[in-house]
Amino acid sequence: MLSAANLFCERDDRVLFQGLNFDIEEGQVLQIVGSNGSGKTTLMRILCGLNDGYKGMISWYGEEISEQIENFYQSLLYIGHRVGVNKVLTPIENLRWGCSLQAQLEDEQLMEALSTVGLRGFEESQCFTLSAGQQQRVSLAKLLVSPAKLWVLDEPFTTLDLRAVQHLENLVAAHADAGGAVMITTHHDLKITNLSKLDLG
Repeated sequence: MLSAANLFCERDDRVLFQGLNFDIEEGQVLQIVGSNGSGKTTLMRILCGLNDGYKGMISWYGEEISEQIENFYQSLLYIGHRVGVNKVLTPIENLRWGCSLQAQLEDEQLMEALSTVGLRGFEESQCFTLSAGQQQRVSLAKLLVSPAKLWVLDEPFTTLDLRAVQHLENLVAAHADAGGAVMITTHHDLKITNLSKLDLG
């Protein structure tokens, strides 16, 4: 699905990684591990086209990603380590906006997704009135309604309670079981059978 060859990245005169090679296959969960500052978030942003400060080759289904950029972005869902919601908008408005580029969904589907992540009754509340954990759930509701095959999740368990953590882990496993792929950074001890790890040191 997604592959990287001989990736090199330097920041502030410090090499984050070099000669980095890996593949992400359908049905796989790839956990990026490493100490703070090792380049985990930087790597994810590079793969999602949000950082061009690197050298090396990134391919999507065997073709250089620059030649497949439209197909790649249509197949990608990225949730960064910062809560990706507009706090002035409501949860339902955030979902409408966030999903509009990939699919046209009925409000009933969006309401069901918000209910599933524990936001029943908060669908029309402006997000700045919600707790940090509830705002994170708004972002994670996108996982339930997006058609994307590749999920790139940077510390998605942050601020979640134990019940929400278990629910998200089940979602990740189910997405891989259905033929999708997940790239994830987390300090959480994932208990997923098809898990592999990429250690950045």
